[in-house]
Amino acid sequence: MEKTNKYKVLSLFSGRMGLDLGLELTGRFETVICIEKEKAFCETIRLNHSKGRLSENLKIVEADISKLNPIQILSDLNVDPKSIDIIVGGPPCQSFSTAGRRGTIQDPRGTLLWDFLRFIQHVKPKMFLMENVRGLLSAALNHRPIAQRPERGGEHLNEEEMPGSVVKLFAQDLASLDDIGYNLDIFEVNSVNYGAPQIRERVLFVGNCYGKKVEFPKPTHGNHTSKKGAHEQQALFGKKENDVLPWKTLGNAIGDLEENDPTVLDFSPRKKSFLAMVPPGSNWRSLPEDIQKESMGRAWHAKGGRSGWWRRLTFDLPSPTLVTMPNHASTSLCHPTKTRALSIKEYARIQEFPDDWEFSGTVSQQYAQVGNAVPTRLGKVLGNVIAKELDYIISSGAAVHNKATADPRIVYIQSHIRTRQWFKNGKVHVWSDGANNDHASYSLPKTTKKINTI
Repeated sequence: MEKTNKYKVLSLFSGRMGLDLGLELTGRFETVICIEKEKAFCETIRLNHSKGRLSENLKIVEADISKLNPIQILSDLNVDPKSIDIIVGGPPCQSFSTAGRRGTIQDPRGTLLWDFLRFIQHVKPKMFLMENVRGLLSAALNHRPIAQRPERGGEHLNEEEMPGSVVKLFAQDLASLDDIGYNLDIFEVNSVNYGAPQIRERVLFVGNCYGKKVEFPKPTHGNHTSKKGAHEQQALFGKKENDVLPWKTLGNAIGDLEENDPTVLDFSPRKKSFLAMVPPGSNWRSLPEDIQKESMGRAWHAKGGRSGWWRRLTFDLPSPTLVTMPNHASTSLCHPTKTRALSIKEYARIQEFPDDWEFSGTVSQQYAQVGNAVPTRLGKVLGNVIAKELDYIISSGAAVHNKATADPRIVYIQSHIRTRQWFKNGKVHVWSDGANNDHASYSLPKTTKKINTI
């Protein structure tokens, strides 16, 4: 296949198209079908499609994927399953997220994760790409409350209560598909290490039915915020001098953006009264203690996990992970120099959507679309990896495998990032834009890459 030809993509759980746009930025992929349940998300896709920002051949299906027959829907759309080269998508799995309260999965074969697998089974693409939250890797089929676990005097965990049992069962079911065997590689990465201006951990499942072991590229960007950061980061990544670029920052993403009438899910007047007292690069720690207590209530007495309270961002660091509601007191994303939440346009810049990309729906729905999106940067990195593999598979005439060829690997590539300290030894650390902030920098991690098997 000539490199000018494009591989055909079936997109599931398409959402706001971040992953799909990233793939298409490589120039090697064309999304021909997208299936999405949420009306506002579909309206966004239709709006941008109508303005020529997506392939004119794209077919948009607004439907609940759990109620669709994969072969029937392709037949209805007059699309030959054999023409689909890759299936991509991120099944919503809220109960897997470490940001919220974990739930019990019980029978996972009734969840959207297994609907994704069902489409793989019937369409049989050459490759597939599935992204999800980091919490999926440690999710259990049955969640044992912490108070009832062995370390608290409870009985030993059974197999379905063991961390990772969801992914283990998914891999087993993938390996047992009839007539086709997929090799599966799982990568735990962070978008900031590949040039995105945002710290965002994702888990990426890459499968192919040709027995190929896929490798994810080394990080291209690293922490240069301390004097030794660049040199140490290059050594960690096995890069030569000057190969690892500095992380992209919030300033790189939105520093030149001027909005006369920004679309904002803003803070209340009460919240703004507290945030107005917080300097850029700090949080609740910079408030007088009596105001801390007044504004935070019982949360003031809690331990850990409070860096998002009354947080005002800094232009000199990457953005924290975007959330769907930036105006919450405990997860605030306040503009560095303006006392308001980050706008929709700023969100889109941080996720690296094209500047002309438009979003439909209410303001809350727009934040949900952008905040939950996969950074387009990761889609582009993955697109280059997958296009290279598909080029080799086709040019070499590789044969389809009937059975899974290897135990799935989980490859950790320095996904967990801590950029700075907020408070230590009774002292508040404010990250001041343009200043020497070595005092607030964390040392670099010792582990860049490690490989586990399921």
